[in-house]
Amino acid sequence: MNLKDHLDARILVAMHAAGISDAPAVVKPSSRTGFGHYQANGMMGAAKSLKTNPRALAEKVTAVLCNDEDFNLEIAGPGFINITLSDTFLSNKLSEVRGSPRLGVEEHATRKFVIDYSAPNLAKEMHIGHLRPTTIGDAAVRILEFLGQDVIRANHVGDWGAQFGSLLAYMEQIATDEEALGAELKDLERFYQSASALFREDEAFATKARGYVVKLQSGDERCMALWRRFINESVTHCQAVYDKLNITLTPADIMAESAYNDDLPVVVKELHQNGLLVTSDGAKCVFLDEFKGKDGKPLPAIIQKSDGGYPYMASDLAAVRYRAQLLETDEALYFVGAPQQLHLRQVFAVATAAGYIGVQQKFRHLPFGSIMKSDGTPFKTRDGAAVKLASVLDEAIDRAYKIVSDKNPDLAEEDKRNVARVVGIGAVKYAELSKNRITDYIFSWDTMLSFEGNTAPYLQYAYTRIRSIFRREKIDTETLSGDLSLTEDAERLLAVKLLQFSEILDNVIEDYQANILCNYLFELAGMFMSFYESCPVLKAQPELKASRLLLVDLTARTLHQGLDLLGIETVEQM
Repeated sequence: MNLKDHLDARILVAMHAAGISDAPAVVKPSSRTGFGHYQANGMMGAAKSLKTNPRALAEKVTAVLCNDEDFNLEIAGPGFINITLSDTFLSNKLSEVRGSPRLGVEEHATRKFVIDYSAPNLAKEMHIGHLRPTTIGDAAVRILEFLGQDVIRANHVGDWGAQFGSLLAYMEQIATDEEALGAELKDLERFYQSASALFREDEAFATKARGYVVKLQSGDERCMALWRRFINESVTHCQAVYDKLNITLTPADIMAESAYNDDLPVVVKELHQNGLLVTSDGAKCVFLDEFKGKDGKPLPAIIQKSDGGYPYMASDLAAVRYRAQLLETDEALYFVGAPQQLHLRQVFAVATAAGYIGVQQKFRHLPFGSIMKSDGTPFKTRDGAAVKLASVLDEAIDRAYKIVSDKNPDLAEEDKRNVARVVGIGAVKYAELSKNRITDYIFSWDTMLSFEGNTAPYLQYAYTRIRSIFRREKIDTETLSGDLSLTEDAERLLAVKLLQFSEILDNVIEDYQANILCNYLFELAGMFMSFYESCPVLKAQPELKASRLLLVDLTARTLHQGLDLLGIETVEQM
């Protein structure tokens, strides 16, 4: 139970003991200056319900808890109860957290989650737009697993469709020269552009490409062999990006669009049996009352096109059916861009109407904004092409290398390269994760690679500085022992912040906003710096030194664990 919930439960028991049973306690951190302050305001709702004075109710609650040594209570304003935690309570709780390999974070009751994230189009290389769903989704996976949940990673890659006709026809055209084919496949983006240009400019090639779409859909052996080779090459490209970006996805997590091909006729049949299908202009559609256009006319969810082909609606319904009925997930989270909001609302609504999603199952779309340039335009190259994600990561590492070399020129070359990788990749990921998920943000190298402010380099450096305290003094943290003693306000502020770690993780998964954890880590690092400046550690008296070293170690562990849950690495020296 996190600190907030612990206090909430204590206040709730006191409310019941005081005869107030029709309103829950609402305890939250207080904005009051000082340390260890929380506030209970459940009396306001209770007083309104009981038609009495809230201060009078607050007095009844404080009377029940007046002899509790864990905190001091003070009634403020119209009936709020300010709670100040005692030094003994804080010390005991910190000792519990320090003795826990999980920093006091309890596992939740296990539920099964399917997390749909990243989902690149395998026809071309991953671009900068894939940074958001990939990093946000992976952070959610890491945090949910840390909280004891059963998580299935679902990489719903696009590996099917009309665009593959051009790609396969182009592969066939140069397949006689194996060396040339292999070289061109090394740059999938250029390969895609070459095939697309031929399709636009050469009618004979376009006719051939359209024929390859038919061959692919009919399972032509030669066509399937070319397709498999291209897909394998594309998956290799994606995995290289995931590995460099420290993402936990693997090829085993891919459940591609094509995997549902055999289920598409089944979906059509089941929707028909449920009386949901309507033929409109030759297409098989589902019309639901809640979806209407600007003209007030019903919007169709097209399940099968008039030419017999299947749009994304069909494959996404098949995926919902698979995840809900075969995987028996309790909750499915879709980290997909905001422009797909209407589409996914229709998918979930049709799936619910068809009985695919059970009453106790939850399917959620978690949209996100766009990455913009400084002028407010989409982040693209000068010619309008999407910026390759691999190129962005390489540039991040190169820029970080220059900064690290300037800051510590005496660092061994191998160490410089490793630190540059950790700092560069961490900077890109943190710049994404530290923003509100649903807002657009400006991509700025100077901001994300700064060692000042709410950035990954700042937090990574803060962690390194803390660890250097033990390294310089040759102190083995495993040998630290003794009681925690809080004597200064800066210690108490840091203590309360450390105890809030579990509460923060619970807050993150309410709406999967990783920036809540980022802000917490930034504030924790700032509080540590204030503590270290005002409270001598290594020069303190022996008992006080031992206590403060415990606080230092716990701060380092919390920063490390928090960054790890964001998928961001740390180093011991930079």
